[in-house]
Amino acid sequence: MLLLKNIRAVDSSIKLDKITDILIDDGKILKVCENITDKADRIIDGMGKLVVFPGLVDMHVHLRDPGFTHKEDVITGTNSAKAGGFTAVACMPNTKPAIDNADTVKYILDKAKDTGVKVYPVGCITKGMSGGELCDYDELKNAGVIAISDDGRPVENAELMRQALELSNTNGLCVISHCEDLNIINGGIMNKGEISEKLGVKGMDRASEDYITAREIALAMSCDAHIHIAHVSTEGSVNIIRAAKKDGVKVTCETCPHYFTYTDKKLLSQDADYRMNPPLRTEKDRIAIEKAVLDGTIDCIVTDHAPHAKEEKADFLKAPNGVVGLETSLAVTLTQLYHTGKCDLMKICEIMSENPRKVLGVEAVSIRVGSDADLTIFDTDIEWEVVPEELHSKSKNTVFKGEKLKGKTVFTISDGEIVFKL
Repeated sequence: MLLLKNIRAVDSSIKLDKITDILIDDGKILKVCENITDKADRIIDGMGKLVVFPGLVDMHVHLRDPGFTHKEDVITGTNSAKAGGFTAVACMPNTKPAIDNADTVKYILDKAKDTGVKVYPVGCITKGMSGGELCDYDELKNAGVIAISDDGRPVENAELMRQALELSNTNGLCVISHCEDLNIINGGIMNKGEISEKLGVKGMDRASEDYITAREIALAMSCDAHIHIAHVSTEGSVNIIRAAKKDGVKVTCETCPHYFTYTDKKLLSQDADYRMNPPLRTEKDRIAIEKAVLDGTIDCIVTDHAPHAKEEKADFLKAPNGVVGLETSLAVTLTQLYHTGKCDLMKICEIMSENPRKVLGVEAVSIRVGSDADLTIFDTDIEWEVVPEELHSKSKNTVFKGEKLKGKTVFTISDGEIVFKL
């Protein structure tokens, strides 16, 4: 048995925020109350200072496995997740082979089963992510897929996307859209604007994201289906989504910590570790993203954890887009939103634990008797510096390198077992 003593339990799903004890045995929560005196094999005393959430969920990661294991694999990726406090992740399908068949799903699930992290595979919308033919969604769902996306590229054919959305009404798979018009992007590598012009670099116009966001919402409306918009980065997309929600459209969305923390001014360094897709935008966009997180327009904070090898990131102009983020996500969110007084812990729990499970349609986890004991324990006041070489990921391409953060995961508990300890 594991006993958590004098710990601040915060759970947005049941509106819990109090210092209490939690008794865990056989993977389940047995008691949640004060002054538990049962004998336990291990005791963690929070001393009224440590905080416990239902385990964090990152519904947008790239584990790069199979096919690109020089960047990351299921084992190193889940090690990184545990160090960041995540007990569950959803992995995107742009692997090699892509997650468009039952065998690839089985490979991922088999490799993940003993990691201490629940790995939810996201299947492709189209076969091979080629945009030409829909996948067999029944096969994918039966194999263990919980959502579908061609993340990394858009579904260019609107009618295919509409068909996928229509089918989701019966198969229950969450449809996740990478909102990007490739014709508008046309080889751009960073936000199109003042900074790209100053550097003489081809930019990515925000119209690309805004246009496809509007398209996906229109398609979802046409068949009364749920659409989830990935990694929102622009004020325009936020405004479109906010208006659609007010009109009753079944749309949810996510963003990443770097979009409410940094702007494209970071690219003045010509360091490819600050390049991702969608790119860092302007201060106006940053403020809009932050506001949307705080007012509930944005449902989830994710990382879009996208590892790349050091040599791949060496050339600013030719490097692939993407940054790692599993080990900094909670800390950056605490630093930027909680310690600045912009939101409370209940809100952070909602957008990093409760909402991702709701969007994906997976089983809820909460701090109450009978629930699975998937828990994230952290100290809001630990101050630390992000040192890339100390990350558990194979790749070190973090946008937060050298940043001083406040707040850190201390324990990650999965099915009642401590799978990470600081």
